[in-house]
Amino acid sequence: MPELPEVEVVRTGLEPCLVGRRIESVTCHRTGLRYPLPDMASLHGCLITAVRRRSKYLLIELSDERVLVWHLGMTGQFHVLHKDVPAGKHEHVRINLDNDTSLRYRDARRFGYAGLLAAGEQATHPWFAALGPEPLGDAFDGACLSSRCRGRKAPIKTVIMDAHVVVGVGNIYAAESLFRAGIHPARAAGAVSAARLERLATCIRAVLGEAICAGGSTISDFVRADGRPGYFAHAFQVYGRTGLPCFVCGGAIKRIQQSGRSSFYCSHCQH
Repeated sequence: MPELPEVEVVRTGLEPCLVGRRIESVTCHRTGLRYPLPDMASLHGCLITAVRRRSKYLLIELSDERVLVWHLGMTGQFHVLHKDVPAGKHEHVRINLDNDTSLRYRDARRFGYAGLLAAGEQATHPWFAALGPEPLGDAFDGACLSSRCRGRKAPIKTVIMDAHVVVGVGNIYAAESLFRAGIHPARAAGAVSAARLERLATCIRAVLGEAICAGGSTISDFVRADGRPGYFAHAFQVYGRTGLPCFVCGGAIKRIQQSGRSSFYCSHCQH
């Protein structure tokens, strides 16, 4: 599933192609994805004023003070192509723009979803109301993380993957951040010292920033808006490396199951 870095990479790829463009028409090849599609015909004539991101949601802001919100689900992809390029496999939505290009949404498994919100509705909408701070924003630091871990018996990896605590730290980036911080993924969150949580917050920011610079992580389906893969997978230190030597100590990387997800760690470097 695309995580925060992948969604941010898509956002930065779409922004120069969409901002300032007017929507001429919309073609939907189906009525819904994970949920029914919103009234896409009402986008006709709207000017796209900004492309932002909140957590793993893309936010396409419109001149009529509405926001087209899109979640990529597991296999969602956006591409900007010439309007004459035929629809590709699994293409579900086409938004035609005023410069002979079109924004195409493809989704093989159709777990993505979209909504149209009024500009002031976002903060209280169920998709956004309970979200924690952005990990790359000023509101997230060691003090913030410490306050949210205090007294928690849940494993630290589970806690930092909770979007109510901090958004966008998915399985890959949680594993990599915990390795850099030297914290075992199964350690109780409330048992991690403030100093170590400060380091973990720093590592989360660093890992996510590096992943964005590398274009995200392509494991199976993710590609950027221009069709290129992401290259951060080449920098993985623990994720997916079960049995391989740790780059720091040479010990074997181990894997455990946590909440139905695989966790990768080095038992010597993480405690």
